[in-house]
Amino acid sequence: MRRNNDKRAGLLVAALSGSALLLSSALANAQPHYVFADVIETRPIYEAVTVSEPREECWNEQIRMKDAHRSDSRTPVLISTIVGGAIGNALGNNKSSQRVGTVVGAVLGHSVGRDIVSANNRPEPVRYQTVQHCEVVNHYRDEERLTGYQVRYLFNGEEYTVHTDRDPGERIRLRVDVVPVL
Repeated sequence: MRRNNDKRAGLLVAALSGSALLLSSALANAQPHYVFADVIETRPIYEAVTVSEPREECWNEQIRMKDAHRSDSRTPVLISTIVGGAIGNALGNNKSSQRVGTVVGAVLGHSVGRDIVSANNRPEPVRYQTVQHCEVVNHYRDEERLTGYQVRYLFNGEEYTVHTDRDPGERIRLRVDVVPVL
């Protein structure tokens, strides 16, 4: 009887080994295949986004030109005062008239020198120059962007939903993997 038990155990081990070998070979040979399912509904999915668009904006501006730098020198007044005094002194006959002539000449020379300085400092007409300024400004706008599609389809009498990147059309391709379950 022991011999029959050993024989049965050997057959059982052989059967289990063969089944495992057969199962592993079936799994190794299981290749996916593709089928098509009918699409019931396709809905586009949009996402609201804010888009920044940098733009260069330019404008013209009138700028007042600086006046040419004029000298505020008092040299013409001093020179004309000295020259006027010397002329007045030379025109006098005696000491008293020379003194009066010097003072009168100096006063007249001073007046002439002041007129010369005033004439040189006459205001010029105001001049303007057009200058263009530019800067980059960001403009924002909201827009909706298509992010994909929600697809409902029918396969083997059951309804499924999937998110896809593109619209599949009237039919969707499915990969079917057959794996035995023991």
